[in-house]
Amino acid sequence: MATSTGDANAANPLESEEAAHSRWQRVANLLRSGYLVAQRAARGLVRAVHSRWRRSLQLRVVSTTLVISAVVTAVLGFFLIQQVQSGLLDAKESAALSDHKAGLSYAKNVMQNGDAAEQDAQLEQVTQDLSARSGTTGLYEVVIIPSADGVAGWATVDQESVPDRLREEVSSAELESQYLTYTEIVRGDSTEPALAVGAQLTNAFELYYLFPLEHEQQMLTLVQNTMVFAAAALIISFAVIAYLVTRQVVSPVRLAAGSAEKLASGDLSERMKVRGEDDLARLAMSFNDMAGNLQEKIHELEELSKVQRQFVSDVSHELRTPLSTIRMAGDLLYEDREDLDPSMSRSVELLQGQLERFEELLGDLLEISRHDAGAATLTIESVDIRDSVLKAVSDAEQIAERRGIKVVLRLPAEPCTAEFDQRRINRILRNLIVNAIEHSEGKDVIVTAAGDRDAVAVAVRDFGVGLKDGEEHLCFDRFWRADPARARTTGGTGLGLSIAKEDALLHGGWLQAWGAPGKGSQFRLSLPRENGKELRGSPLPLAPPEMAIGRARPVQPASPPDLDSTRSAGGMDA
Repeated sequence: MATSTGDANAANPLESEEAAHSRWQRVANLLRSGYLVAQRAARGLVRAVHSRWRRSLQLRVVSTTLVISAVVTAVLGFFLIQQVQSGLLDAKESAALSDHKAGLSYAKNVMQNGDAAEQDAQLEQVTQDLSARSGTTGLYEVVIIPSADGVAGWATVDQESVPDRLREEVSSAELESQYLTYTEIVRGDSTEPALAVGAQLTNAFELYYLFPLEHEQQMLTLVQNTMVFAAAALIISFAVIAYLVTRQVVSPVRLAAGSAEKLASGDLSERMKVRGEDDLARLAMSFNDMAGNLQEKIHELEELSKVQRQFVSDVSHELRTPLSTIRMAGDLLYEDREDLDPSMSRSVELLQGQLERFEELLGDLLEISRHDAGAATLTIESVDIRDSVLKAVSDAEQIAERRGIKVVLRLPAEPCTAEFDQRRINRILRNLIVNAIEHSEGKDVIVTAAGDRDAVAVAVRDFGVGLKDGEEHLCFDRFWRADPARARTTGGTGLGLSIAKEDALLHGGWLQAWGAPGKGSQFRLSLPRENGKELRGSPLPLAPPEMAIGRARPVQPASPPDLDSTRSAGGMDA
């Protein structure tokens, strides 16, 4: 039992140490948490102040006025107080020297006319008489000290009030030579600032006057307090004046900025109120004139655009009838081309190809005119994006085979359904795939599809000439071509990507391009799973993964990929 008790007692100190360490650790964690919270709050405050400072012209002007006025007032106040202090002390020194000289003359007369045997009584009488001259106001205190050290003198205050440096100057000077210095009057345990004036009374005695400076100190304190109060009032007045002045300028500028924002957002009827005839009023009138002219020009452009769209639509419709007649005649000639001579047969083939391209161009023009007129509508249905990809690849199969290009599919194993207009999305994907085949320079084209909870996406990647900087936006312009000298081998109209962009926007989706010279390009179509919902992200990256990690050369598949993740396109190798 004794052994067990000893073991328990030996374990208790360890447990106590662990408990104390745990408590200190909790305290340290609390302090660290508090420090982090305070640090975050301080950073937030600094960021808020910095943001407010950058965004508010009025705050900068008022703050700058406060700082400059505070510095100027402090400098002027310092020199003014120095001048007041110097004037008070100079006046005090002049009065002190005059009073001391009068007392010195009186004391000498008393000493010369008196009996030498009664010298002590005379000095005591002189001390009392001179002290009485100061009256009840206590203009000065009188001290008569023998020149010999260790001999008591006559004084109305403690003799320690006379500093040693003044006694040394007086004792080594000639008679009637006055010296002064600043010191403190000692009365028991209390002291007060004073001005000490001394001179030799006789060869054996020295006469000192001690002038209290309490009145001057009070006056200087009053001047300082008055200066501080006046400076504070002046600085605040400057700040208020700066605030009111800048408000007169900043408020119209803010109103002008608000009107400009409304004008930029499309509210062409926005106008500024004109008050007075000053510069700001002229600014408001100029702004209103600009807004009026801009509204007129935009209205003219809108009318012209309507006329142009209507013209394109009317011409496209009107061309359909003669085009149908020409197409029927061309079909008859094309069917009988074998019976014609070689030159005529080739002409008929060229005519047939150009007629097909003409029909495609008319269809694209009509589609563009619908988008411009806002008449394009959607037929929404729930479709698996993989089916649309397969349909688009199948449509481009013959073009890829003629050019000897492989279209590699990377489709997910699970369905990726979304709500969209299948006809328009199929057209987008077909345009992207045909465009990739045309610019792939004989290399593979990779089509990737993916989906997440909110969106589906398809990326079409080629390894051709790529896009230069800035062309990732220009490629969606109508009739834009990266190389104007480059011939269209697939009969494109130059409107395919423009229509695809409009169709994607009509679905609330994105159609984006990435490219680098010599490294190919990639086009990505992203659509929300539910029609009408805002698209916040895409399941696929815009840049290819091998470019995102900084590879110098795109990697092309050298062997057939894994069939679990890749499928071939309609008869083409995977």
